[in-house]
Amino acid sequence: MDQVITAMADALFITSNLGRIKKVNRAAQELFGFSEEELINKPISLIIDDEQVLIEAIHQHSFFQKNLQNLEVVCRTKTREKRLIAFSCSVIPKTIKGLEEIVYIGRDITARQQREQRTSAQYAITRILSESQTVKQVIPQILQSICQNLGWDLGELWTPSQYIGTSVQEHSLNAVLRCVEIWSSRVISAREFKAITWQTTYTPGVGLPGRIWIRRLPLWIQDITEDGDQRRSQPAAEAGLHAAFGFPILDDSEILGVMVFFSRDVQPKDKELLQMVGSIGSQIAQFIKRKQAEDALVESEERYRDLFENANDLILCVNAYGRFLYVNRAWREALGYSEAEIVNMNIFDIIHLEFKQDCLQRFYRVLSGEKIGQVKAAFVTKDGQTIFLEGNINCKFVEGYPVATRGIFRTVTQRLTAEEALRHQQEETERLLLNSLPAAISKPLKEEANIVEDVADVTVLFADIVGFSEIAASISAIQLVNLLNSIFSTFDRLTKQHGLQRIKTIGDAYIVIGGLPTRRRDHAQAIAQIALQMQTAIALFNTENNQNFSIRIGIHRGSVVAGVIDFNKFTYDLWGNTVNIARCMESQGIVGKIQVTEDTYKSLCDEFLFEKRGEIEVQGKGKMTTYLLIGRKR
Repeated sequence: MDQVITAMADALFITSNLGRIKKVNRAAQELFGFSEEELINKPISLIIDDEQVLIEAIHQHSFFQKNLQNLEVVCRTKTREKRLIAFSCSVIPKTIKGLEEIVYIGRDITARQQREQRTSAQYAITRILSESQTVKQVIPQILQSICQNLGWDLGELWTPSQYIGTSVQEHSLNAVLRCVEIWSSRVISAREFKAITWQTTYTPGVGLPGRIWIRRLPLWIQDITEDGDQRRSQPAAEAGLHAAFGFPILDDSEILGVMVFFSRDVQPKDKELLQMVGSIGSQIAQFIKRKQAEDALVESEERYRDLFENANDLILCVNAYGRFLYVNRAWREALGYSEAEIVNMNIFDIIHLEFKQDCLQRFYRVLSGEKIGQVKAAFVTKDGQTIFLEGNINCKFVEGYPVATRGIFRTVTQRLTAEEALRHQQEETERLLLNSLPAAISKPLKEEANIVEDVADVTVLFADIVGFSEIAASISAIQLVNLLNSIFSTFDRLTKQHGLQRIKTIGDAYIVIGGLPTRRRDHAQAIAQIALQMQTAIALFNTENNQNFSIRIGIHRGSVVAGVIDFNKFTYDLWGNTVNIARCMESQGIVGKIQVTEDTYKSLCDEFLFEKRGEIEVQGKGKMTTYLLIGRKR
C-alpha cells in the first residue's frame, strides 16, 4: 500500500480529524515544496488558506456517509505562491469515536484556472472596447476587468499627458510619466500607497512604468518589495502588495501609456499572461487611435457644418432617392421651407418643370459615378416664386454604392434679370439708331441690303466710367443696371442735343461719333463740347447719388468705315485706325481728363483750351503727341 501511495501522481495527505498531517506522498511534497519532515504533525492550514471550511465540508459529507469530490481550495506553497487544488476527501472510520482519519487526494488545477481567467478577461475587455463611447469611460473599466478576471488587486494607468490619448514618438526619451487612473479592490488597504502614487513621477527607464515605457514590452516582477524602487517599494509592502506586472499601450512605434497591476501574492512569471496583455495593450491603443480619428472627424464635420450654415451659397445633400439629408440656412431662407417640412420633401418636388427632365438626367449620371461640370437649375420657392441657380454637384460613394449627392449653388436670378434688362436696352438703342440714320442708310438696312461706306472725316469719342467695376461688386445687378441707365440716359440726351451719334455701349464704356449721319462740318467742336459736358454730368451724378465715379475720355479725328454687322438686329458699327486710336486715347488717358490726338488738337485749338501732355506709345503707330482738353475759350 505504501508503494502505491508513493507512486501516485496526485498529492495525498492523511490527517487526523483535527487537521494534523499524519502522512504525505512524494507528489504532495513536490507540489507544495515541503519535505516530509516539514509536514508531518503540522496542521493542514500550513498549505490550505482556510482549512476550517474544508474540515466542516468534510464532516458534513461524512455525516451523510458520502465522499467529497472535487472541492476546489486555494492552497499555498512553501514560498507562499498560490495554488488552486481540487481535493477529493473521505473519512476513514475508527472503532473509537474521535480517532477518525481524513484522506485528501488533490490535483493542481491552477493552470486550468489561469486559462479560464485569461479567456474571461480577454472576452470582457473586447466587450468593453466595443461598447464604450469615450477613452475616459473605457480605461477604468479595463483596469477593473483585468483585476477581477485575473485575480489581481490594484491597477494603474501611467501616461505623460494629462490623460491618455496624446501619442509620443519612439525616439522621445524626455517623457515624464504620471499616474492618471487607479482601481483597487476592497480587500486591500492601500490609501497611503495611492497617495504616494499620485505624487510620484517616473522618467523612461526608472521604476516599473518607466522600464516598460522604454522597453515597449510587458514586464513581470515576482515581488515588488525586492525590486529596488525607492519611491514605492516600501509603501507597496506596507499595503501588502507583492507581485506586479505591466504592459505598454502601443500602436506600432507610438506609445500612449503604460498599465501596471499589483497582487497581494508573490507570483512566478506567467509568460502566457504577459503575451495576452501585450495583445490587450495593442487593442486599447487601436481603440484610442480610432476614437481620436472619430473625434477629429466630428470636430471637422462641426467646423464644416458651421461653415455651411453661415455660407451665402445654397448647400444641400440628398440620398440616392432624392430625399433631403441636409440643407443649410441660406437654402432654407431662399426657398422658404422649414426643417420639419424638408424632412418629408424630395429634391424633385421643388425643381421647376422646365428644368426637371434635365436635372433628373444629370442626377442619374452623378449616381453612376460620372463627373459633371457646372449645373443650371431653377427651384420653386414655397410661395411659388422661381429662383435660378448655378453650381456643382457630386456624389459620395461607400463601398461602391452611392449614399449621398451634394450640391452647392449660387443664386443668379438678379444677374439674369440684369442681363435681360441690358439686352432690352441694347435692342432699344439699336432701334433708335436705325431710326436716326439718314434714309440713304436706313432704307437699305430695312430692306436688308448690304451697306458699307467710307467716311473721310469724323471725330470719335471713347468714354469710360472709372471705378464702376469696384462699385458693381458691392451692389446688386438691378442697382447696377439702374445706375448705368441713369448715366447713359444723360449721355444720350447730350448726344442728341449736339446732333451726334452714339454707336454702342460696351459695359460701362460709351462710344460717340461726330460727322455721321449729318456730315456736319463742326463735328469736332460738338465732340469737344459733349466731352466737357460729360465731365460735368458725372460730377452732378456723384453729388445726387452719393457716388465717387470719374470719367476718362479719348478723342481722335480721321476717317472710318461704317456699316451694318448684323441685319437681324440692325447693328451699326465703325472700323479703322481712327476708332483704334480714339480707344487708345481713352485707355491710356488720365482719370478725370480728356485726352486728344494732335490732329484733333489742331482742329480745335482756336476755340478750346489745351494742355500738352507729351508723347505716348500707341500700338501700331509708335509714339504720338497728345493733349488734354481743358475747356472752351471765352
